[in-house]
Amino acid sequence: MIDLEFRPMAPGDWPAVEEIYRAGIATGQSTFEAGPPGSWADSDNSKRPDLRLVAVEPGGELLGWAAASPVSARTVYRGVVEHSIYIRPEASGQGVGTRLLRAFLELADRAGVWTVQSSIFPENAASLRLHASAGFRVVGRRERIAQMSHGPHQGDWRDTILIERRAER
Repeated sequence: MIDLEFRPMAPGDWPAVEEIYRAGIATGQSTFEAGPPGSWADSDNSKRPDLRLVAVEPGGELLGWAAASPVSARTVYRGVVEHSIYIRPEASGQGVGTRLLRAFLELADRAGVWTVQSSIFPENAASLRLHASAGFRVVGRRERIAQMSHGPHQGDWRDTILIERRAER
């Protein structure tokens, strides 16, 4: 098993975070986004600062990242976030995602988050399995929710599976 350190994402991590995100986007199975944000500042503006985490191996290589955005500006939803998790392709299948997601959920619990949610393409079986193993449940399927503008599914209307994990309260 790879030794990992988990720490808050910092501006200096942006080149590696962007590279990992871009690799995920290229698969056509991770997001409707056609590309990563243009800069750290663009990414920073959309994520909660207290809910950004990276997984780094002892040599310093960043192997994955997780981050979350609020689902609403309304106070009643302050404990509900939508998260993303991305793993460097070369590190896939080595337990990095499992450990990073666990560390991220512990961070979210400490931050007072009561619901972590995400929308995952149904074809992304690995992500669905990862999340199920971390206690996420399927809430529903959103059919033909949006049309892909890029990649191998360009022009296709895609479904997503809405998942959530509720903190024990």
